[in-house]
Amino acid sequence: MDYRRIREPGGTYFFTVVLEDRSSTLLTDHIETLRQAFRQTRAAMPFTLEAAVVLPEHLHCIWTLPANDADFPRRWRYIKGTFSRKLPRLDAHSASRVKKGERGIWQRRYWEHLIRNERDLHRHLDYIHYNPVKHGLVSQAREWPYSSFHRFVKQGYYSLDWSDEPDDFDAGE
Repeated sequence: MDYRRIREPGGTYFFTVVLEDRSSTLLTDHIETLRQAFRQTRAAMPFTLEAAVVLPEHLHCIWTLPANDADFPRRWRYIKGTFSRKLPRLDAHSASRVKKGERGIWQRRYWEHLIRNERDLHRHLDYIHYNPVKHGLVSQAREWPYSSFHRFVKQGYYSLDWSDEPDDFDAGE
């Protein structure tokens, strides 16, 4: 199967990306390094970051790619590699990861989903912004600092006290 045919140039995608060690707090401990990796990637390979939430060991985001581009895998490799190279080398390496030039920080795979319509977009936005509450990190979405929730409040999409759990939703976690 040719997966390039499944990818949609200019598409809007939801992603879940997870660290190898699910007990790690690397993403929030090194949030500025992660932000820098996203900025560098967007400068080299543009995309619109529509929404995001960063938790200690995983993140969710929604991107819109340029009209003539569907290459999100290359962007994720760049983000993961840039972030990983900037961290101190404290991790042990498996022979398999050393052979592939990997540090063992990220899970190799990630979840991606092409947003199909407005309803699908709204469900994924709610899922992203509710995620810190779902994981017991805060009691309301507004309390989590590593989220686009605050931007959406400023735009009038959410009220400051919003914290509705999306119904019947599984976004690849």
